Amino acid sequence: MSAAEGGKAPQLVTPPGSCDTHMHFYNDEFPSAPTALMTPPNATVDTYRAVQKRLNLERVVVVQPTTYGTDNSCQLEAMKAFGANARGVMVPDPTVTDAELEKFTRQGVRGIRFHMLPGGALEWAVFEEMAARVHNFGWHVQLQMNGREFLEREELLRRLPGDLVVDHVGRFMGPVSTDHPALKVLLSFLESGRCWVKLSAPYESSETGPPLWSDVATEAQALAKAAPERMLWASNWPHPGQKSPPDEADLLDVLFDWVDEPPVRTMILRDNPAELYGF
Repeated sequence: MSAAEGGKAPQLVTPPGSCDTHMHFYNDEFPSAPTALMTPPNATVDTYRAVQKRLNLERVVVVQPTTYGTDNSCQLEAMKAFGANARGVMVPDPTVTDAELEKFTRQGVRGIRFHMLPGGALEWAVFEEMAARVHNFGWHVQLQMNGREFLEREELLRRLPGDLVVDHVGRFMGPVSTDHPALKVLLSFLESGRCWVKLSAPYESSETGPPLWSDVATEAQALAKAAPERMLWASNWPHPGQKSPPDEADLLDVLFDWVDEPPVRTMILRDNPAELYGF
């Protein structure tokens, strides 16, 4: 049972300080944005704590979902419950002031999210300007887009002043082979030393499906081999939009298939996020 105390225990034993680098909270006390394409049911701090306990996770990165547009109040409120063990990736409005960005930073925000699929609140037109502004506060750019479009966005992404964090194994829709030009672009981003990839949510793009999501596994294995020191793991809890969400234990255990060496899995779960998010 996904996201519930009754879910199963994972086989993978996580190291102390392990981090879930991508998840969302939902609360119907906060209004959905006009741009929202879905309003998932409530997903609370208490329910997520049960997931954390079951997977033996200590740290969390709270990511602004598309449901709330540029109103980050729901996520920021939830972050407070986790104190020093939480960081955030938010979606500030382009009219945000530097004083407001400074306040976000003090609250634990470390990145700006660009969701370049239907429902996202920020457009490509403000991408460079906003990336430059938040870079002044030490933030990175977190990007979710159809990875097949990396070719046409390559020059733009190479101009970023700071780090780029790519969601969901690149979210190639549909999945690509390791010699596909778009995946080669992402691999070249990794070579720059300023790109990170989240090994998460294979169900968002897989056509083969669980339990191993083998088509996405091929991509994940290539990325993890190329730059293990800049891979991250995430649950994507509570799996918004999924009619049959997977158990988070299965999403953690998929690392057995994607990453062979136990020390590398420790890097991905603990050391890499500690470096990127400043835990």
